[in-house]
Amino acid sequence: MSGANDAQALRAARRQRLALLLLWLIPAIWSSNYLIARAATTEVSPHALALGRWCVALLLMLPLTGRALWLQRQQWWPEWPRMLVLGALGMWVCGAFVYQGGQSTSATNIGLIYAASPVGIAVVSRRVLGERVRPLQSIAMCLALAGVLYVIAKGDWQTLASVSFSMGDLWIVAAAMSWVAYSVLQQYWRSSLGAGARLAAITAGGIVVLLPFTLLEAWGAWPGAVGQWPTPKGWWLVFAAAIFPGYLSYHAYAFMGRELGATRSSLVLYLAPVYAAVSAWILLGEPVKDYHLIGAALILPSIALATRSPTPLTAPMPKGRSR
Repeated sequence: MSGANDAQALRAARRQRLALLLLWLIPAIWSSNYLIARAATTEVSPHALALGRWCVALLLMLPLTGRALWLQRQQWWPEWPRMLVLGALGMWVCGAFVYQGGQSTSATNIGLIYAASPVGIAVVSRRVLGERVRPLQSIAMCLALAGVLYVIAKGDWQTLASVSFSMGDLWIVAAAMSWVAYSVLQQYWRSSLGAGARLAAITAGGIVVLLPFTLLEAWGAWPGAVGQWPTPKGWWLVFAAAIFPGYLSYHAYAFMGRELGATRSSLVLYLAPVYAAVSAWILLGEPVKDYHLIGAALILPSIALATRSPTPLTAPMPKGRSR
């Protein structure tokens, strides 16, 4: 029995190490969504991009998960309302709303709004999931947030005081709040499915929700957006969004959430501005500025400190938690 317990503990430790490694790697892939959103403005409309992204992602998932979904259909079918809710939060609001908001607001505003997401996830996770964050980790998260804000302000704190918000920012606010709900509910609602099959089911739920709103957009009945069929470049953007910030990133985020908890997994959002700057430098030739380096000097060590934990951050499941 001792040998079996040791083997189980070893596998758990390996999963934790892999999750921590992914926390540092995935933002490099996730940040590609910023570049895609910027490039898609004149190439494909927001809902069409989101719908295409998740349809392609689902096609990539089904060869690996379709059999499990079919064989376990009687077990997971009662969960379909939750799949619709998670799909609406993670694929519709966190997809189309971001693309639509990016058409009428600045990257500075988007960064400012999304910087609040990890804080929101930490607060809600503490109350709903029973996660605990030690004082030193709270300080590290605050320093990482300061680094993000410094990058957003481009090294001039007065920039933040002069920021003005528009109606377009409401789309981003809705997306940021939706991401908090998606991150926490994904941990709170347990499933009979494995991680890959569950993500496929959630993606299918997101597609079901996205479809009618995409039709409304195409008919010109969706507020603030004009329906546009993808151009040839738009199709490339759809496939890129499906593979990188879609299929790969969401799989990794689900794994990190299961192993590290919702709070620590949310720290990928603080790494995204640094990785986005590097991606823009490599792919678009945009120079890396001094404020990027100073922000990275605050963010990177803080994330390393915040993710170090001699004891698990996630407390035992509270009594009465939904399964």
